[in-house]
Amino acid sequence: MRPDPSVAEVEAYLHRHIPLSADMGVSVVACDAQGATLRAPLEPNINHRATVFGGSASAVAILSAWTWLHFALRAAGQEPRLVIQRNSVEYLAPITAVFEARCEALPCEMLGRFIRTLERHGKARAVMPAELRCAGKIVATFSGEFVAMKVPAREIT
Repeated sequence: MRPDPSVAEVEAYLHRHIPLSADMGVSVVACDAQGATLRAPLEPNINHRATVFGGSASAVAILSAWTWLHFALRAAGQEPRLVIQRNSVEYLAPITAVFEARCEALPCEMLGRFIRTLERHGKARAVMPAELRCAGKIVATFSGEFVAMKVPAREIT
């Protein structure tokens, strides 16, 4: 197993490979064996009501879950194509300032099962939850189903 990537490495990866993350002002607070936390400012994500646009909140939540799963798989020596298949967000309160999305790590046994399924069948699915917080309060909850697919070596970038 590889060591956890640095926050700077994860943020550079996201900004390079998912340019929307840079445009939204996303920064990485943490990405380690416990989970991933991303932060985003209000300004580039604002809507006509001076709160965070729902699509921005959803995107940061998706990104937090994708980020944790992507780097967990990399740490385990896996480089699959990882995509979101479906998601839902429940908005509990307006997001009026800087906000964070936190995705907790899958329990070790679930991650192990996910990786074994990927190795055996070339495809695996995981449901990843996340919470969005603003000023210390939970403002939204997220659940996303992600699919990992083995990619022929010549297609890995």
